[in-house]
Amino acid sequence: MVQYNTKEWFGLIFRFHKSDTFRILLPAMIYLGVYGVAVTFFLLDFLKFEFHSTTVLHSLLGFVISLLLVFRTNTAYERWWEARKLWGSLVNNARNLAIKAKSMFPECEHEYFKTLILNFTVSLKHHLRDQNALSALHACNGFDMNTLIFKNHLPNEMARLLFTKTNELYQNQHISGEQFIIVNNELRAFTDITGACERIKNTPIPYSYSLFIKKFIFVYTLTIPFGLLADFGYWVAPINMFIFYVLTSLEVIAEEIEEPFGEDSNDLPTDQITLNIEKSVNEIFEK
Repeated sequence: MVQYNTKEWFGLIFRFHKSDTFRILLPAMIYLGVYGVAVTFFLLDFLKFEFHSTTVLHSLLGFVISLLLVFRTNTAYERWWEARKLWGSLVNNARNLAIKAKSMFPECEHEYFKTLILNFTVSLKHHLRDQNALSALHACNGFDMNTLIFKNHLPNEMARLLFTKTNELYQNQHISGEQFIIVNNELRAFTDITGACERIKNTPIPYSYSLFIKKFIFVYTLTIPFGLLADFGYWVAPINMFIFYVLTSLEVIAEEIEEPFGEDSNDLPTDQITLNIEKSVNEIFEK
């Protein structure tokens, strides 16, 4: 995620980042500009047609497409913000479990719980990116990473190991039933957060809806020159490029933020959040 000063104006206006939609859309904008010049030359200079302004139709369609894009952007941002709240809950849940494990569990088990809590957050981050997390996991006594080689869902395995160890402490009477119930809330929350993140990741915007918006923008920008020729002549090319840039940028931004767990510039800072969890948990378990 890009870190920036929200109160800065001119620096942001003249800054071009690799994720800037202008860079992404520049090739398509050039092709569209050439198309606008070709249409203008062919109709006005070659065929010498006399066109009348037909901007009323495009004005009405422009209003409709703006409503669609607003809904599209809001929907994508809701997914992004929900994902951020889930990772905020993960931070709180990891800290709460670390505090309770540090306070209630035998000291010999502290290293195990600290390692498994950190491994859960790391494995969840990689799981949501469809990456293998084995090389990023931490090792400790009592935790054999070789048993994870054939596991397809590492976050579930980390949650299972945490619950198994907690239940073992209860069975051996190292903790009471009341303490087991208190800790169980955090253990259950790990699985709940995982499921909610997977719901966001595996449920994209419906295909037909996304396809319709793209087709709408494509047809709208292709027909713009025919409606503006009479009033603007060859200026229709840069005007059409600008309209295309504005409309398509909203769609491109929505596409990026609706999948918030990746490594794009506008995705959630899950790497930094994971590091913050590691710092907090290590500090809690310090002797």
